[in-house]
Amino acid sequence: MIKLFQYLKKSSGFIVLIIILLLLQAYCDLSLPSYTSNIVDIGIQQGGIENAVPTQISNHTMENITLFLTEEQREFVSQYYIEADNLWILQDIEPEQKQELNTIFSNVMNILYLIETDNPYMEQIKKQIGVEQHQNVIDFIKTLPSKQQSDVTKNILKQFENQPDTVIEQSAIAFLKQEYALQGIDLNALQTQYIIKSGTKMIAFALLIMLAGIGVTFFSCRVAATFGKDIREKVFSKVIDFSSAEFNKFSTASLITRSTNDVQQVQMLMIMIFRIVLYAPILGVGGIMMVLGTNTSMAWIIVVAVALILIVVGGLFAIAMPKFKSLQVLIDKLNLITREILTGIPVIRAFSTERHEEQRFEQANKILTKTTLFANRTMTFMMPSMMLVMNGISVLIVYKGGYGIDAGAMQVGDLMAFIQYTMMIIMSFLMLTIISIMIPRASVSGTRINEVLETEIIIQDIPKVKSCLPEQAGVVCFENVSFCYPDAEERVISDISFTAERGKTTAIIGSTGSGKSTLVNLIPRFFDVTDGRITVDGVDVRELSQKELREKIGYVPQKGILFSGTIESNLRYGKNDATEQQMKKAAEIAQAIDFITQKEEGFDSPIAQGGTNVSGGQKQRLSIARAVIKNPEIYIFDDSFSALDYKTDVVLRKALKKETKDATTIIVAQRISTILHAEQIIVLDEGRIVGKGTHKELLKNCDVYKQIALSQLSETELHDGKEDA
Repeated sequence: MIKLFQYLKKSSGFIVLIIILLLLQAYCDLSLPSYTSNIVDIGIQQGGIENAVPTQISNHTMENITLFLTEEQREFVSQYYIEADNLWILQDIEPEQKQELNTIFSNVMNILYLIETDNPYMEQIKKQIGVEQHQNVIDFIKTLPSKQQSDVTKNILKQFENQPDTVIEQSAIAFLKQEYALQGIDLNALQTQYIIKSGTKMIAFALLIMLAGIGVTFFSCRVAATFGKDIREKVFSKVIDFSSAEFNKFSTASLITRSTNDVQQVQMLMIMIFRIVLYAPILGVGGIMMVLGTNTSMAWIIVVAVALILIVVGGLFAIAMPKFKSLQVLIDKLNLITREILTGIPVIRAFSTERHEEQRFEQANKILTKTTLFANRTMTFMMPSMMLVMNGISVLIVYKGGYGIDAGAMQVGDLMAFIQYTMMIIMSFLMLTIISIMIPRASVSGTRINEVLETEIIIQDIPKVKSCLPEQAGVVCFENVSFCYPDAEERVISDISFTAERGKTTAIIGSTGSGKSTLVNLIPRFFDVTDGRITVDGVDVRELSQKELREKIGYVPQKGILFSGTIESNLRYGKNDATEQQMKKAAEIAQAIDFITQKEEGFDSPIAQGGTNVSGGQKQRLSIARAVIKNPEIYIFDDSFSALDYKTDVVLRKALKKETKDATTIIVAQRISTILHAEQIIVLDEGRIVGKGTHKELLKNCDVYKQIALSQLSETELHDGKEDA
């Protein structure tokens, strides 16, 4: 599966863009809970006042505050404030310095607020420092000498140093609200302004999330589609180069599934990788970092949540995963059965076995359906289980957070943010577990695709191919050729030697299974010989480029194969730039012109897939015309006249003889009448040559040939030899 990622190189630019968009989306997602928290804590609870650092403060209040400051703190504060109209105005300040000021002001304002509100705790402090019941603490401190002032204020500060930060800050904010109110500042406007500002930022982040999400989806689909296209092209290109040996390794149904369904599975996983697999860790890690910054005392809840998710998912996967892995094999089997039934419908109907084939299909379909349903039904428990975990964790956070709020250790907004960040972390794990459902199927699909791409092609061109010898053009020579199919033990043909010369016809005949078709299939290198060698134009076919070798050959297979299109497109398959005159001449030689002209559209008449809308004889004649129009050096007719009636056979061979007088013709035949006048007849029996010569010579010295001849022709016909005259 990982090996297929190399095909993503051409989309590397888009992948970088996707990662950037994911980072932007994660940043916005992770920012929203903090803004929600701020709206609750700062916007609602604190009235829009962010911290205890006043933007302006009266001389009187500043004087009270400085009572509790050290000399060093007073100097620090004075750096950032200037006095104007009985007010101290805050100047531009960096965040670090502002945070330090916030700490200083919070501690002091907390004490001033408690003093002003007559907090019961302050009564104890009054007694400690000797303040009378009716006397104000601040006024009392001001009456003391400098040394005593410092000691008293330090003592008071020490009394409150163990208070929770949240309590200190909230008291400081409450004091600051009173200060602003005394200065005539509109607190409602201040609060509204903060909420609108924060809300606007949240809307902007939401829009960015939407745009980033659209961008990620768009570019992910583009990258995945390009990836799928490249893989399909690679698979198809590889399959096109397969020899018959490789085709025997994979069934046609399996190759179709691998180049369609398997590629689609990997392509869908690729989309999910960019949209989820890359995003989930970013969101999860970011969520953990934000949670640790929010409240570390409840971090253990996240550990509990993740553990529960892993237990649930692990259990479901242990049950469902074996089924997911077997789905592709079952799809292969169903495709194979479907293809067999559809291509064999005439035979099925002829033998009235429709019910049997229906049952065979139903059984394969039932197994696939049952497996799919089991796997999917198992996974239906995942989402309800995850929702139970998420809701349970939310309740646990609220329960524990309630105690924290009551103790002043956290605020309501912090609790809300913690819940949101925890849900993000859980969702990131959930996204990864959901994607892991697709991984087994895609992994199996990727392995199956790799099997095709990594299959070593047996028949390949050598690095330095040779050129043909012009003086031996058209000469085909077999020199002690033997052949054994891959993984087979017995040889199909053994020690075959003969020469097919230019301008002459070499015929090959023998009983069924004697190796006739195998013999001629070795010439265009559909297979390579096991022993010996075959030369074309004086050069071993293995030392020629496959393209050059096959350009010299006009091959007509035993089974006429036509492609969907028109008669013209099928004839031009032999020669792309063939003229209308050349097509007409080839059709005349192949005795196909009559049935072509009888059709309303002539050469533009449609041909269905596989040539199912023409007869077997018409199919063979069009196949012969396709080879003739190529005008090759070598003609190979692999029992290509078997579907023709006797009369058409005779006329066609006469016309063909004139056309191929300068070419080498090799004919595989079952009928003696087809090869009576061949200059050389090769008789095969169990893969060996048992006779070689002309018709008359073989009648005298080859019993196998004579038996075949006597089974087809009378004694008079044999000796007259005028059947095709």
